[in-house]
Amino acid sequence: MSELASPPSGAATPGETSEEAPLVPEQQRADGSASDVPTVRTTPAHDVPTAPAVPPVPSGTIAGSLLASRYRLRTRVGTDPAACAEFWRAEDTILRRDVAVTVLRRPAPGAVLDDDLTDVARAEQMVVRALRSGSFEHNGCARLLDVLTPGASTVPEDVLGAAVTEWVPGRSLGEVVADGLIKPLAAARAVAPLAAAAEAAHRHGLVLGCDHPQRVRITPDGRAQLCFALPRSNVTPADDVRGLGAVLYTLLTTHWPLSSADAARAGLAAAERTPGGALLPPSEHRPGVPVELDTLTSGTLGPDGAPGHVHTAAAVQRLLTEVVAEDDRMALFPPAHDGVPSAPGDVWQERSRSTTPSDPQRRRKMTIALTALGAAVLMVLGYLGVQLGDMFVENGGPPIVVDGAPVQPSPGTEPQVAASPAGPTVAVAGVDVYDEVGDRDNADRVTRVIDGNPATAWNTSSYFQQFPALKPGVGIMVSFASAVQLSELEIDSPSRGTVVEVRSAPTADASLEDTERIAEATLDAGRTPVSLDGSQPVEHVLIWITKLSGGGSEHTSEIGEIEFRRAGV
Repeated sequence: MSELASPPSGAATPGETSEEAPLVPEQQRADGSASDVPTVRTTPAHDVPTAPAVPPVPSGTIAGSLLASRYRLRTRVGTDPAACAEFWRAEDTILRRDVAVTVLRRPAPGAVLDDDLTDVARAEQMVVRALRSGSFEHNGCARLLDVLTPGASTVPEDVLGAAVTEWVPGRSLGEVVADGLIKPLAAARAVAPLAAAAEAAHRHGLVLGCDHPQRVRITPDGRAQLCFALPRSNVTPADDVRGLGAVLYTLLTTHWPLSSADAARAGLAAAERTPGGALLPPSEHRPGVPVELDTLTSGTLGPDGAPGHVHTAAAVQRLLTEVVAEDDRMALFPPAHDGVPSAPGDVWQERSRSTTPSDPQRRRKMTIALTALGAAVLMVLGYLGVQLGDMFVENGGPPIVVDGAPVQPSPGTEPQVAASPAGPTVAVAGVDVYDEVGDRDNADRVTRVIDGNPATAWNTSSYFQQFPALKPGVGIMVSFASAVQLSELEIDSPSRGTVVEVRSAPTADASLEDTERIAEATLDAGRTPVSLDGSQPVEHVLIWITKLSGGGSEHTSEIGEIEFRRAGV
């Protein structure tokens, strides 16, 4: 069943009656199963009544307006005049969640646009593009939920169409760079998922429209993600490639290199140029920018046919992936000065920093010294143990006193060796809700499981029936900066009886059948340790919930914190 027609699998169906136009039938996946695709409210032109029974909605979109009797506009966060589009943060009043709504407005009289199409033709082209992208999903862009077309009485007269997508939590580009420069490698890591989404979209004959600064947002875990749909009618894959370069350039320099008008609307400074009109490379604005990122920005933003011009999103993704991988390999060496102060958790710190973590080399030397001292102590204790054993060999050894009562050791029993403590915790690079068939339960809260505060928690939706009646399960996909050998994880949860599988995954968006089960555990109320001894190094770990807590007609589980511990340390 489509998203518009019903809430996510297992969620309570709101008591609502509606007299909407017929819905477009669901698209089918390759295996024949129904795909969760956006739905469309539309009335064919020849069926539009000349005198509607219900008075039309007043012209204009303002905060508080209700579109399609469902989406209440809350805050306008941007505009794209070239597409006659407004970007709104809105509320889905049925499913009680935030959504992003792109509204196509009828151009004002005398407006100058970049094509010769009529208003209606332009909007139709943009809506058709949105419909074609209905089955496209990628973690680098928000999922399309709904498409609205004019003709219904619940759509204002001057609205020529609208697209509803998931709301991307986090901050806009302008808000991110307002705090100052970020590290170049953090910028490369941020743009890599967006580049992967553009590459996948282009392979399917689609475009994203990421060449506008207010269409892109940065998630709390530092990923650039496309939030607003309905790009301009004449946007091309080449525009997406320029957009990727522009987002990277902005994160590196705090300046937007494309339209200066768009930069002003987004609260960004326009990029500086040479007298000949060429962009200043990021390394001219700040130190420490790798030459690969300098080359990539000039290659994506330079004119067609220029030496080193980058033509495809695949090339952008490949270069960003190589830069990030090289940074991971060089983590043992001090980075070049990049004009950004070291964060408290960074391995390498400036000498001028007043409070710094222990120097890694000093820690290594202390570890060697303590190991040598421990070995010497063990040798002395071993020698003393042999001498004492010889003294008491006749009577089986000295008595063992427990609470004042002497106890003779049983013949043939071996002394118990205390288990070594678990290793240090492993930092998590990214976390997301994993759900192949549903609505990614409360995805905007999932970062709470790694915020170090057990008082904040993520929870699943409330389901009428236990898994797998409605879906096989729901999970949390955790990603590390590089492959790590784990010894244990610990889950803090109040949901006693929840059953989880710990599974390794080749990628963050791998299908469930491509993951491999490492361990299984039933959660207690509180902290539940799960041993991962003997597992292989992993970069992505899926905490897959196969049984929810609760009973009757209410099944839900809550997780407050997840901690991973490294093996062999």
